[in-house]
Amino acid sequence: LRNSYQMAASTYFLLAALLAVVTSHAIASDPSPLQDFCVADMHSPVRVNGFVCKDPMAVNAEDFFMAANLDKPRDTMMSKVGSNVTLVNVMKIPGLNTLGISLARIDYAPLGENPPHTHPRATEILTVLEGTLYVGFVTSNTDNGNKLFTKVLNKGDVFVFPEGLIHFQFNPVHDKPAVALAALSSQNPGAITIANAVFGSKPPISDDVLAKAFQVLPDETISYVGRFNLTCSAVHEQLCESQIKTEMAAASSFLFAAFLALVASHAIASDPSPLQDFCVANMHSPVRVNGFVCKDPMAVNAEDFFMAANLDKPRDTKMSKVGSNVTLVNVMKLPGLNTLGISLARIDYAPLGENPPHTHPRATEILTVLEGTLYVGFVTSNTDNGNKLFTKVLNKGDVFVFPEGLIHFQFNPVHDKPAVALAALSSQNPGAITIANAVFGSKPPISDDVLAKAFQVQKGTVDWLQAQFWENNHY
Repeated sequence: LRNSYQMAASTYFLLAALLAVVTSHAIASDPSPLQDFCVADMHSPVRVNGFVCKDPMAVNAEDFFMAANLDKPRDTMMSKVGSNVTLVNVMKIPGLNTLGISLARIDYAPLGENPPHTHPRATEILTVLEGTLYVGFVTSNTDNGNKLFTKVLNKGDVFVFPEGLIHFQFNPVHDKPAVALAALSSQNPGAITIANAVFGSKPPISDDVLAKAFQVLPDETISYVGRFNLTCSAVHEQLCESQIKTEMAAASSFLFAAFLALVASHAIASDPSPLQDFCVANMHSPVRVNGFVCKDPMAVNAEDFFMAANLDKPRDTKMSKVGSNVTLVNVMKLPGLNTLGISLARIDYAPLGENPPHTHPRATEILTVLEGTLYVGFVTSNTDNGNKLFTKVLNKGDVFVFPEGLIHFQFNPVHDKPAVALAALSSQNPGAITIANAVFGSKPPISDDVLAKAFQVQKGTVDWLQAQFWENNHY
């Protein structure tokens, strides 16, 4: 590591250069603007995706300005993890509304970090203004696990963290601070700090769910890591209030067909819209694009849109530590899905089995219960009031939505009957990031220095978790 540097008195040149780069080249993940600007009207009672527009005749230069003082150092002494993130998003500059970009200054104390987190709605491009940073991101689940990409950055270096993926920055120098500036491809990218969202949500996620997800004892490790006593009382109260009828039906063909018709006709794709009737994936082409290149349309036939998936057949859940089995039908298995912005999954749950806390970096999920009972939930991104947990007990025929990029789970609370659900996802290849696997089972492993500070535990606890066998329940 190079640590022979001095904190500069001013960083205006590098700051201006980065702003010029990101504003000219960033590709917004937000909806594209339909006019020159749509300055957010923060006082309007009308609620839309983003904000309604202020009267353009009342717009002035102040709507696009903020005396942000991004050249001034921030206090990192009050943070347990030793960092301070100063956001400049649409909540601070109304003129950013519909423009698909925002900014953040991040200050790191010596040995401080911006702990593992995700941005559910944005890719991040970061440059180091002062000091040294050890940075990394973890890929979503694959047959070969979750791969960790890391790099040591010095002043002036740039690194990109893809949208929705778990990533971190750590200052490895013990006697000098560091500063970075990040641009994000959304006016309001959101941030989900993994430790906060998983162990500090309000109300807390059930310790039964977390103990199985992280393969630890619920009464000891979960309560210690979360610094509170998690109970499953919320589950039992909801179960008591609902009339649970869990006798497994011999067939679910009607419900299955009805749900397929529903999601196929109403799903809104988050993927880029197709420019022709279809673009069947050519899996053998050496050309690499976002998705797949198209097969010759003259060679396309009905088989390209068909898969004998046997989604009416139960799957084995006995081989899974978490007691679930996810059967994916995405573009890798059905080439006709290419550019069509949708995919499907059947999820089987053993008694007391679960699909552990995870995210889909590229898709919203809509799920219906085909058989049995499920306790489900998702956690919001970071706010001044923490991470809010939304939960519900679902019975056969019920439907629940998990917003794109947010941490969510499903748990079968019944001890003697399995459950089955079908999920549609608004991407041909939504990806899945199982939190425990990605954080503690990446290849190579994330530094125990980074994780010990992020989760506020001893390195020995991190080493023990990293030594476990983290399996993938997606097939």
